[in-house]
Amino acid sequence: MVFLPLFVFIFGLIIGSFLNVVILRLNTGRSIATGRSACARCSAPLSWYELIPVFSFLGLRGKCKTCSKPISFQYPLVELLTAIVFMFIYTSVIATYGLSIIALAIGIFSAIVASLLLVIFVYDIRHTIIPDLLVYLFIIASLIAILWQTFTVSGFNPGIAIVNGVLVALPFFLLWYFSKGKFMGFGDVKLAIGMGWLLGLTGGVSAVLFAFWIGGIVGLFLLALTRRYSMRSQIPFAPFLIAGTFIVGVWGVTVFSLFQLWQ
Repeated sequence: MVFLPLFVFIFGLIIGSFLNVVILRLNTGRSIATGRSACARCSAPLSWYELIPVFSFLGLRGKCKTCSKPISFQYPLVELLTAIVFMFIYTSVIATYGLSIIALAIGIFSAIVASLLLVIFVYDIRHTIIPDLLVYLFIIASLIAILWQTFTVSGFNPGIAIVNGVLVALPFFLLWYFSKGKFMGFGDVKLAIGMGWLLGLTGGVSAVLFAFWIGGIVGLFLLALTRRYSMRSQIPFAPFLIAGTFIVGVWGVTVFSLFQLWQ
């Protein structure tokens, strides 16, 4: 049993390394599946020992072997974050379904969804835009989750689930529409629809509330501790929505469960 969690963690590091490739090459015209990795500063091709997740960054002391310029902390952070999320998914699925085929299927599906969200998370921070390809894949995955529950959960109503997703996204659509995109991007609207379909009404609303709380706290810190941001600065909101989705979907925490703990 010790081997399996270790395998999941190492697998998460490897997938995290691939997600970095997706983040850096998406919409650049470069192939994601092929093409040798190179230093982002000097374009020197990287050897195999420079591509080991996390350990290469530590071994090279965060600098390129060829040009000695700093390597972005994004690389080890995304790798570690992916591994940690995969570990939480593993423990949650095993605790619910045990070691079974269903657990394997749900674990793989959850890992795919988490990977999509992690790429959106970092890509939006880097470029302040959500790629249509990724958000549409997330929406499709959320519809698959509804289809799965339709056949496996007694009394589950897919029609209500579809409406619930729309209700979660409605406030974002109204913000986008009446502000003409100044307060909220349409990518956030599409992301919220997928969240509502994946998490349901209670989970979706909880994830949105968590997103606003986290966003408010982070925004205050950025205003107080840095000169780069002001009240008029645009801060991407998708990372906060995704953080809220992980809190609800991976850790199973909702706003209502928090209220029950406080009572």
